Amino acid sequence: MRSAFLIKAGLSKEAFVGTAVVVSTFVDFTRLSVYATRFTASGLTENLTLVASATLSAIVGAYIGNKLLKKITLRFIQVFVAVLLILLSLALGSGLI
Repeated sequence: MRSAFLIKAGLSKEAFVGTAVVVSTFVDFTRLSVYATRFTASGLTENLTLVASATLSAIVGAYIGNKLLKKITLRFIQVFVAVLLILLSLALGSGLI
């Protein structure tokens, strides 16, 4: 929903991505605080390799995304996000996810 709203908000590509990052960071901090209180009960200790891999992937993805952001246009980001939102809605509607 956030992306659908921000697509037409008239933001620059840096502001568009930056807004998404800030909101996602707040959501992740909230989620992590809940997970931290239930760390041992949630089974994360058995999946530390997966957690470490996901964390490393997020860092690498942020680095690559930062490099790519300088080479693409706002129009590309708008179309890309719109296509991904449509694909996600179709996958949800068909029961794939």
